[in-house]
Amino acid sequence: MSDLPEPLLTPLIRQRADPHISRYADGHYYFTASVPQYDRIEVRRAPTIEALADAPVFDVWHKPDTGPYSELLWAPELHFNDGAWYVYFAAAPTRALDHQGMFQHRMYAIRNQAKDPLGGEWEFLGQVDSGIDSFCLDATTFTHRGQLYYLWAQKDPAIPGNSNLYLAPMKTPWQLGGAPVLLSRPEFDWECRGFLVNEGPSVLQRHGRVFISYSASATDENYAMGLLWADDGADLLDPASWHKSPEPVMRSAPEDSVFGPGHNSFTVTDDPDEVLLVYHARTYTEIEGDPLWNPDRHTFVKPLRWRPDGMPVFGLPSRRD
Repeated sequence: MSDLPEPLLTPLIRQRADPHISRYADGHYYFTASVPQYDRIEVRRAPTIEALADAPVFDVWHKPDTGPYSELLWAPELHFNDGAWYVYFAAAPTRALDHQGMFQHRMYAIRNQAKDPLGGEWEFLGQVDSGIDSFCLDATTFTHRGQLYYLWAQKDPAIPGNSNLYLAPMKTPWQLGGAPVLLSRPEFDWECRGFLVNEGPSVLQRHGRVFISYSASATDENYAMGLLWADDGADLLDPASWHKSPEPVMRSAPEDSVFGPGHNSFTVTDDPDEVLLVYHARTYTEIEGDPLWNPDRHTFVKPLRWRPDGMPVFGLPSRRD
Protein backbone atom coordinates (compact mmCIF):
# COMPACT_ATOMS: atom_id res chain seq x y z
CA MET A 1 0.00 0.00 0.00
CA SER A 2 1.31 3.44 -0.87
CA ASP A 3 2.19 5.86 1.93
CA LEU A 4 1.35 8.82 -0.29
CA PRO A 5 -1.61 10.92 0.84
CA GLU A 6 -4.86 10.63 -1.05
CA PRO A 7 -5.47 13.24 -3.77
CA LEU A 8 -7.13 16.44 -2.68
CA LEU A 9 -10.89 16.66 -2.95
CA THR A 10 -12.39 19.12 -5.39
CA PRO A 11 -15.73 20.86 -4.81
CA LEU A 12 -18.81 19.11 -6.15
CA ILE A 13 -20.70 22.39 -6.59
CA ARG A 14 -19.05 25.77 -6.35
CA GLN A 15 -20.49 28.77 -4.55
CA ARG A 16 -23.15 26.89 -2.66
CA ALA A 17 -23.03 27.09 1.12
CA ASP A 18 -25.06 25.18 3.74
CA PRO A 19 -25.53 22.19 1.41
CA HIS A 20 -28.21 19.59 2.00
CA ILE A 21 -28.40 16.41 -0.10
CA SER A 22 -30.96 13.66 0.44
CA ARG A 23 -31.81 10.52 -1.47
CA TYR A 24 -35.52 9.78 -1.62
CA ALA A 25 -37.71 6.83 -2.56
CA ASP A 26 -37.67 7.76 -6.26
CA GLY A 27 -33.94 6.94 -6.26
CA HIS A 28 -32.89 10.52 -7.01
CA TYR A 29 -30.69 12.88 -5.05
CA TYR A 30 -32.08 16.31 -4.19
CA PHE A 31 -29.82 19.26 -3.44
CA THR A 32 -30.56 22.56 -1.70
CA ALA A 33 -28.17 25.24 -0.42
CA SER A 34 -27.83 28.95 0.26
CA VAL A 35 -27.31 30.84 -3.00
CA PRO A 36 -24.85 33.77 -2.92
CA GLN A 37 -27.62 36.32 -3.49
CA TYR A 38 -29.73 34.90 -0.62
CA ASP A 39 -32.85 35.74 -2.62
CA ARG A 40 -34.43 32.40 -3.55
CA ILE A 41 -34.74 28.69 -2.87
CA GLU A 42 -33.41 26.43 -5.58
CA VAL A 43 -33.60 22.64 -5.88
CA ARG A 44 -31.54 20.31 -8.04
CA ARG A 45 -32.32 16.66 -8.78
CA ALA A 46 -30.10 13.98 -10.31
CA PRO A 47 -29.78 10.18 -10.37
CA THR A 48 -26.24 10.34 -8.94
CA ILE A 49 -24.32 12.59 -6.58
CA GLU A 50 -21.87 13.53 -9.33
CA ALA A 51 -24.66 14.54 -11.70
CA LEU A 52 -25.92 17.16 -9.26
CA ALA A 53 -23.07 19.42 -10.35
CA ASP A 54 -24.60 19.95 -13.81
CA ALA A 55 -28.23 19.22 -13.02
CA PRO A 56 -30.94 21.73 -13.99
CA VAL A 57 -31.67 24.28 -11.29
CA PHE A 58 -35.32 24.82 -10.33
CA ASP A 59 -36.17 28.01 -8.48
CA VAL A 60 -39.10 26.91 -6.31
CA TRP A 61 -39.60 30.08 -4.25
CA HIS A 62 -38.45 33.71 -4.37
CA LYS A 63 -38.39 36.14 -1.49
CA PRO A 64 -40.88 39.02 -1.49
CA ASP A 65 -39.57 42.54 -1.98
CA THR A 66 -40.39 43.70 1.53
CA GLY A 67 -41.62 42.32 4.82
CA PRO A 68 -40.49 40.09 7.68
CA TYR A 69 -39.00 37.35 5.46
CA SER A 70 -37.76 39.39 2.52
CA GLU A 71 -33.96 39.27 2.96
CA LEU A 72 -31.07 36.88 3.51
CA LEU A 73 -32.66 33.50 2.85
CA TRP A 74 -30.36 31.03 4.55
CA ALA A 75 -29.87 27.26 4.62
CA PRO A 76 -32.97 25.82 2.93
CA GLU A 77 -33.51 22.10 3.46
CA LEU A 78 -35.91 19.88 1.48
CA HIS A 79 -37.66 17.15 3.49
CA PHE A 80 -40.49 14.72 2.76
CA ASN A 81 -42.68 14.57 5.86
CA ASP A 82 -46.13 13.04 6.30
CA GLY A 83 -46.79 12.69 2.56
CA ALA A 84 -45.73 16.14 1.40
CA TRP A 85 -42.56 18.05 0.54
CA TYR A 86 -41.37 20.81 2.83
CA VAL A 87 -38.53 23.30 2.65
CA TYR A 88 -37.41 24.78 5.95
CA PHE A 89 -35.36 27.97 5.80
CA ALA A 90 -34.48 31.14 7.68
CA ALA A 91 -35.09 34.70 6.49
CA ALA A 92 -34.68 38.21 7.83
CA PRO A 93 -36.86 41.33 7.61
CA THR A 94 -36.21 44.13 5.15
CA ARG A 95 -34.31 46.20 7.71
CA ALA A 96 -31.64 43.49 7.94
CA LEU A 97 -29.74 44.98 5.03
CA ASP A 98 -29.04 48.19 6.93
CA HIS A 99 -26.68 46.10 9.10
CA GLN A 100 -28.28 47.54 12.22
CA GLY A 101 -30.46 44.54 12.84
CA MET A 102 -29.00 41.93 10.51
CA PHE A 103 -29.28 38.98 12.84
CA GLN A 104 -33.06 39.05 13.06
CA HIS A 105 -33.79 35.83 11.20
CA ARG A 106 -36.79 33.69 11.96
CA MET A 107 -37.64 30.22 10.61
CA TYR A 108 -40.21 29.53 7.88
CA ALA A 109 -41.64 26.65 5.88
CA ILE A 110 -43.10 26.12 2.42
CA ARG A 111 -45.00 23.00 1.28
CA ASN A 112 -45.65 21.16 -1.97
CA GLN A 113 -48.24 18.37 -1.89
CA ALA A 114 -47.50 17.15 -5.41
CA LYS A 115 -45.73 13.84 -5.94
CA ASP A 116 -42.92 15.64 -7.74
CA PRO A 117 -41.43 18.56 -5.77
CA LEU A 118 -40.23 20.11 -9.03
CA GLY A 119 -43.82 20.30 -10.23
CA GLY A 120 -46.99 21.32 -8.44
CA GLU A 121 -47.36 24.46 -6.36
CA TRP A 122 -45.31 25.57 -3.40
CA GLU A 123 -47.37 27.20 -0.66
CA PHE A 124 -45.94 29.50 2.01
CA LEU A 125 -46.96 28.20 5.45
CA GLY A 126 -45.51 31.02 7.51
CA GLN A 127 -43.20 31.07 10.50
CA VAL A 128 -42.23 27.95 12.36
CA ASP A 129 -42.61 29.42 15.84
CA SER A 130 -40.24 27.98 18.44
CA GLY A 131 -41.87 29.90 21.27
CA ILE A 132 -38.71 31.99 21.70
CA ASP A 133 -38.81 35.35 19.93
CA SER A 134 -35.16 35.72 18.94
CA PHE A 135 -32.67 35.10 16.14
CA CYS A 136 -33.02 31.52 14.87
CA LEU A 137 -31.96 29.51 11.83
CA ASP A 138 -30.70 26.23 10.36
CA ALA A 139 -33.72 24.01 11.00
CA THR A 140 -33.77 20.34 10.08
CA THR A 141 -36.24 17.53 10.77
CA PHE A 142 -35.91 13.82 11.42
CA THR A 143 -38.10 10.94 12.55
CA HIS A 144 -37.10 8.70 15.44
CA ARG A 145 -39.28 5.86 16.73
CA GLY A 146 -42.31 7.26 14.91
CA GLN A 147 -41.97 10.82 16.22
CA LEU A 148 -41.09 13.73 13.96
CA TYR A 149 -38.60 16.14 15.53
CA TYR A 150 -37.49 19.69 14.76
CA LEU A 151 -33.85 20.58 15.40
CA TRP A 152 -32.46 24.11 15.01
CA ALA A 153 -30.16 26.89 16.23
CA GLN A 154 -31.39 29.89 18.22
CA LYS A 155 -30.19 32.68 20.48
CA ASP A 156 -31.38 32.68 24.08
CA PRO A 157 -31.23 36.26 25.39
CA ALA A 158 -30.32 34.85 28.81
CA ILE A 159 -27.30 32.88 27.50
CA PRO A 160 -24.16 34.68 26.28
CA GLY A 161 -23.37 34.09 22.63
CA ASN A 162 -25.05 33.93 19.25
CA SER A 163 -26.84 30.58 19.03
CA ASN A 164 -27.44 27.25 20.77
CA LEU A 165 -28.97 23.98 19.56
CA TYR A 166 -32.56 23.11 20.42
CA LEU A 167 -34.81 20.08 19.87
CA ALA A 168 -38.61 19.77 20.01
CA PRO A 169 -41.26 17.26 18.92
CA MET A 170 -43.52 18.31 16.04
CA LYS A 171 -47.32 18.33 16.05
CA THR A 172 -47.40 18.84 12.30
CA PRO A 173 -44.51 19.20 9.84
CA TRP A 174 -44.72 22.99 10.30
CA GLN A 175 -45.72 23.31 13.98
CA LEU A 176 -43.95 22.32 17.17
CA GLY A 177 -45.69 20.00 19.58
CA GLY A 178 -43.70 20.75 22.69
CA ALA A 179 -41.34 23.17 24.38
CA PRO A 180 -37.78 23.54 23.03
CA VAL A 181 -35.08 21.57 24.84
CA LEU A 182 -31.55 22.98 24.95
CA LEU A 183 -29.07 20.33 23.74
CA SER A 184 -25.84 22.27 23.30
CA ARG A 185 -24.36 25.72 23.79
CA PRO A 186 -20.92 27.08 22.87
CA GLU A 187 -18.59 26.21 25.72
CA PHE A 188 -15.25 25.00 24.35
CA ASP A 189 -12.60 27.32 22.93
CA TRP A 190 -13.07 25.97 19.39
CA GLU A 191 -16.79 26.84 19.57
CA CYS A 192 -16.16 30.45 20.58
CA ARG A 193 -13.70 31.83 18.04
CA GLY A 194 -14.98 35.06 16.52
CA PHE A 195 -18.52 34.30 17.63
CA LEU A 196 -20.05 31.96 20.23
CA VAL A 197 -21.95 29.69 17.86
CA ASN A 198 -23.59 26.28 17.68
CA GLU A 199 -25.54 26.01 14.40
CA GLY A 200 -26.14 23.94 11.26
CA PRO A 201 -27.23 20.67 12.94
CA SER A 202 -27.70 17.47 10.96
CA VAL A 203 -28.88 14.05 12.13
CA LEU A 204 -27.55 10.57 11.38
CA GLN A 205 -28.99 7.40 12.94
CA ARG A 206 -26.56 4.49 12.85
CA HIS A 207 -25.02 1.76 15.00
CA GLY A 208 -27.50 2.07 17.86
CA ARG A 209 -26.98 5.81 18.26
CA VAL A 210 -28.48 9.10 17.15
CA PHE A 211 -25.74 11.48 16.06
CA ILE A 212 -26.05 15.24 15.66
CA SER A 213 -23.25 17.02 13.84
CA TYR A 214 -23.14 20.79 14.09
CA SER A 215 -20.92 23.79 13.30
CA ALA A 216 -19.27 26.27 15.64
CA SER A 217 -17.42 29.62 15.72
CA ALA A 218 -17.26 32.31 13.03
CA THR A 219 -17.80 31.26 9.41
CA ASP A 220 -14.18 31.93 8.41
CA GLU A 221 -11.22 29.58 8.85
CA ASN A 222 -12.28 29.12 12.49
CA TYR A 223 -15.49 27.33 11.51
CA ALA A 224 -15.38 23.72 12.69
CA MET A 225 -17.71 20.78 13.21
CA GLY A 226 -18.72 19.17 16.49
CA LEU A 227 -20.67 16.07 17.44
CA LEU A 228 -23.42 15.10 19.88
CA TRP A 229 -24.78 11.59 20.33
CA ALA A 230 -27.38 9.66 22.30
CA ASP A 231 -28.28 6.00 22.54
CA ASP A 232 -31.03 4.98 20.13
CA GLY A 233 -33.35 3.96 22.95
CA ALA A 234 -32.81 7.09 25.04
CA ASP A 235 -35.28 9.92 25.58
CA LEU A 236 -34.03 12.42 23.03
CA LEU A 237 -35.83 15.27 24.81
CA ASP A 238 -33.82 14.68 27.99
CA PRO A 239 -30.60 16.73 27.75
CA ALA A 240 -28.92 14.17 30.00
CA SER A 241 -29.26 11.60 27.19
CA TRP A 242 -26.76 13.49 25.04
CA HIS A 243 -22.98 13.28 25.00
CA LYS A 244 -20.76 15.96 23.44
CA SER A 245 -17.32 15.64 21.94
CA PRO A 246 -14.91 18.07 23.66
CA GLU A 247 -12.90 18.34 20.44
CA PRO A 248 -14.04 19.20 16.89
CA VAL A 249 -14.59 16.26 14.56
CA MET A 250 -13.62 18.29 11.49
CA ARG A 251 -11.69 21.54 11.17
CA SER A 252 -9.67 23.54 8.63
CA ALA A 253 -6.84 21.83 6.76
CA PRO A 254 -4.51 24.79 6.03
CA GLU A 255 -1.88 22.42 4.69
CA ASP A 256 -4.32 21.67 1.84
CA SER A 257 -5.86 25.16 1.60
CA VAL A 258 -9.32 24.03 2.69
CA PHE A 259 -10.81 26.24 5.39
CA GLY A 260 -13.88 26.46 7.59
CA PRO A 261 -15.65 23.15 6.88
CA GLY A 262 -19.14 23.03 8.22
CA HIS A 263 -22.91 23.18 7.94
CA ASN A 264 -23.01 19.60 6.78
CA SER A 265 -25.64 17.03 5.92
CA PHE A 266 -25.57 13.26 5.39
CA THR A 267 -26.73 11.11 2.53
CA VAL A 268 -26.16 7.56 1.27
CA THR A 269 -24.92 5.80 -1.84
CA ASP A 270 -26.70 2.92 -3.60
CA ASP A 271 -25.51 0.94 -0.59
CA PRO A 272 -27.63 2.35 2.27
CA ASP A 273 -24.90 1.38 4.72
CA GLU A 274 -22.40 3.72 3.03
CA VAL A 275 -22.84 7.23 4.37
CA LEU A 276 -21.61 10.33 2.57
CA LEU A 277 -20.68 13.52 4.37
CA VAL A 278 -21.79 16.74 2.63
CA TYR A 279 -20.35 20.08 3.79
CA HIS A 280 -19.14 23.45 2.60
CA ALA A 281 -15.65 24.93 2.86
CA ARG A 282 -13.55 27.77 1.48
CA THR A 283 -10.27 27.40 -0.40
CA TYR A 284 -8.72 30.70 0.71
CA THR A 285 -8.81 33.01 3.73
CA GLU A 286 -8.18 36.44 2.19
CA ILE A 287 -11.79 37.59 2.00
CA GLU A 288 -12.30 41.08 0.61
CA GLY A 289 -15.19 43.13 1.93
CA ASP A 290 -18.04 41.80 4.05
CA PRO A 291 -17.64 38.01 4.51
CA LEU A 292 -21.43 37.68 4.40
CA TRP A 293 -21.39 38.44 0.68
CA ASN A 294 -18.33 36.39 -0.22
CA PRO A 295 -19.71 33.64 -2.50
CA ASP A 296 -16.82 31.19 -2.29
CA ARG A 297 -18.09 28.59 0.12
CA HIS A 298 -18.18 25.43 -1.99
CA THR A 299 -20.01 22.12 -1.56
CA PHE A 300 -17.82 19.08 -0.91
CA VAL A 301 -18.79 15.40 -0.56
CA LYS A 302 -16.71 12.57 0.92
CA PRO A 303 -17.29 9.16 2.51
CA LEU A 304 -17.85 9.02 6.25
CA ARG A 305 -15.65 6.45 7.95
CA TRP A 306 -16.32 4.49 11.13
CA ARG A 307 -14.35 3.34 14.15
CA PRO A 308 -14.71 -0.26 15.37
CA ASP A 309 -16.87 1.00 18.26
CA GLY A 310 -19.41 2.50 15.84
CA MET A 311 -18.38 6.13 16.20
CA PRO A 312 -18.02 8.19 13.00
CA VAL A 313 -14.68 9.43 11.66
CA PHE A 314 -14.99 12.69 9.73
CA GLY A 315 -11.33 13.07 8.77
CA LEU A 316 -9.88 15.99 6.85
CA PRO A 317 -12.16 18.25 4.77
CA SER A 318 -9.60 18.12 1.97
CA ARG A 319 -9.26 14.35 1.51
CA ARG A 320 -11.31 11.16 1.33
CA ASP A 321 -9.68 9.72 4.45
